[in-house]
Amino acid sequence: MDRNDTFEKRKQLRLENFDYSSNGAYFITVCTRDRRRILSDIVVGAIHESPAVKLTNFGKIAENTLYVLSDKYKNVTISDYVIMPDHVHFIVVLHDAERAIRESPLQKRSELSKIIGFFKSTVSKESHKIKPDLDFWQRGYYEHIIRSENDMSEVCNYIKTNPQKWANENK
Repeated sequence: MDRNDTFEKRKQLRLENFDYSSNGAYFITVCTRDRRRILSDIVVGAIHESPAVKLTNFGKIAENTLYVLSDKYKNVTISDYVIMPDHVHFIVVLHDAERAIRESPLQKRSELSKIIGFFKSTVSKESHKIKPDLDFWQRGYYEHIIRSENDMSEVCNYIKTNPQKWANENK
């Protein structure tokens, strides 16, 4: 099988004919290569306490990069996030998308794709200062278009409770 066959058989991850540069909220998940647990540790305290996320140096780089996104992209807000041991969940809110500067009218990448690309490449570059040979991220990312207030509430709850779920599954 040649390289072109591989690309043709990949599952289409994006909603066909949807403009991922349009205003709205998007739930994003990016995973580390081979699901390596290099971003954080989930620390379980006393019975009545919720598990805490303790970031590694790589996780701190990811968190700092999330904060930078709103400075780099003036039309972006990161509303909620959690940095798990082997993946990051966050909500990207695009607003005033019609005012976003496009690099070229022929460019096929959406605004959302550019944002995720910047996040992943920045985290990788900064992480290479610590460990130069680290192949950091898995290819691509998962996104979910948040379509209602109820959907937003469910996604925010999922992000908030993800450390507890992790702790329960990894006892």
